[in-house]
Amino acid sequence: MRAIRTLSLSHFRSHRTWSIETDGRPIALFGPNGAGKTNILEAISMLSPGRGLRRAQAEELIRRPEAIGWKVSAVIDGAERHEVATAVEAPGQRRGVWIDGKVASQAALGALASMIWLTPAMDRLWAEGAAERRRFLDRAVLSFEPGHGDRVIAYEKAMRERNRLLKDGVGDAAWLSALEAQMAKAGAAMARARAETVARLMTAQEDAETAFPRAEISIEGDAAMRFAAVLTGGGDPSDEEGAAEAALAASFASGRRADGQAGRTLSGPHRSDLATVFAPKGVAARLCSTGEQKALLISLVLANARALAAEAGAPPIILLDEVAAHLDEDRRAALYDEICALGAQAWMTGTGPELFTALGDRGVHIAV
Repeated sequence: MRAIRTLSLSHFRSHRTWSIETDGRPIALFGPNGAGKTNILEAISMLSPGRGLRRAQAEELIRRPEAIGWKVSAVIDGAERHEVATAVEAPGQRRGVWIDGKVASQAALGALASMIWLTPAMDRLWAEGAAERRRFLDRAVLSFEPGHGDRVIAYEKAMRERNRLLKDGVGDAAWLSALEAQMAKAGAAMARARAETVARLMTAQEDAETAFPRAEISIEGDAAMRFAAVLTGGGDPSDEEGAAEAALAASFASGRRADGQAGRTLSGPHRSDLATVFAPKGVAARLCSTGEQKALLISLVLANARALAAEAGAPPIILLDEVAAHLDEDRRAALYDEICALGAQAWMTGTGPELFTALGDRGVHIAV
């Protein structure tokens, strides 16, 4: 199984120091608001690629008033056991990553142990703009393809430069074509990975015995829909990547005038959206009640975990912040049953121990 066996925090957010040893069981952290429970989950999330579950800048994680940097270190079991650390050693410095004492990339963290999470901020996912839903989907993609984050960064970097040239009226066709080629290459790979991840999540919901509703999800956007059609037809989406890349490059080239007038790129994978329907009722997620929306989110997180367990042979590490919010007692019990059935190490937070009564001795209960 994938599990954090030891965890140590130093000068991270509200914690001067905090440490724990685990046996791989789910962990319930409970305590009053402001006790630092979410900070612990955020520290764990920094052991994966990206900016963590709050998307904070590395500088923002430094404990005040000391402001001497921060460090998160852990021993993680996966296919093998590894010692992992990530830190900002002093204000103004970049975040570093070390695996078994050697400097490593953030992408290497994703290959080491998959990690997925759910936070209260995601409760408004269906009411927010498309950018938040893309981010949610991209986190799921990262759990399967750690290199996806590098593609997104490459795409956005080239797009920003292209937008600048168009805004400034720089008409160097060769320069623009080179940037558009970079966007098309990264964008086609992004769209393929997103379509494949949606297919994985849908498959993981089939015949699953769960108390949570089935979510009918689909990806909106020309490139992603192209790959989705190939997957639906039983084809290999990698065979379509070259054609999708060429189509994106042509679209970017033909859209230069309109994009220049708008001051932004009007089409492409950065405009995709995740459409979701509460399947039992056939109602769009955005029209569902708060409780139904929360249940849909949990359903997708569990589907993500099931898909990873089926594909990699072990479930991911799951972070669930204030997971009991909007769940009644039966749904809480069902959630804990599913986590334990998966054999996943879940780190969960709540304000009181009574929220985790149904977990019983299947988990570790810690007051913070």
